[in-house]
Amino acid sequence: MVVGLGLLITGPLAAVDRWEDHLAADFNRARTPVWDSITDIWSRLGNTEIVIATCVVVTAVLLWRTRDWRFSAVPAIAISLQATIFVIAANMVDRVRPPVLPEDPSPPTSSFPSGHVGASTALYTSFALLAAERIERDWLRRLVIGLCVLVPLLVSSARLYRGAHHLSDVLVGILNGLCCAFLAYGWYRHRARETGRQSPREKAAVLR
Repeated sequence: MVVGLGLLITGPLAAVDRWEDHLAADFNRARTPVWDSITDIWSRLGNTEIVIATCVVVTAVLLWRTRDWRFSAVPAIAISLQATIFVIAANMVDRVRPPVLPEDPSPPTSSFPSGHVGASTALYTSFALLAAERIERDWLRRLVIGLCVLVPLLVSSARLYRGAHHLSDVLVGILNGLCCAFLAYGWYRHRARETGRQSPREKAAVLR
């Protein structure tokens, strides 16, 4: 589906590509020194090394706290799936980046889909799903989920502002990340049901 969307945008729907070039130019004209600095931080949240490091640290903490390797592996599975789809799509679609002055050095991949956005969406959506299942305190669960939703949105806006991607690159990156996070979490829930494991919130619901 990701490859098909990319081939449509760069082929029969080329008018979309041209409209997005104009949108990228609008972002380029709206740049200011203050927002250049802010979006530099936001964009780095989706960098490969940051995503991998965050995943390793959180996975280690989850494994230490839960002793459940399947639960702890969900974020790693999500970003691995996302990366696989991203590499395949980027090579098959081979879309050029927006015709604006980029503020970041572009990696040697095509513009479609956004790897930064896909990776951050897959990672933080998986965190949000795990938080929804295991964090019992309502205020803390809401806070964690809210932060996890916010990060991919910040990365997305930064990649658009900094001229790295077209709007559709970012939207499909979000779609890719969401699908991979839910697939990884769905695998965990399926295995948990097979082994008869219940989350703390499920156990509490049964007791009530």
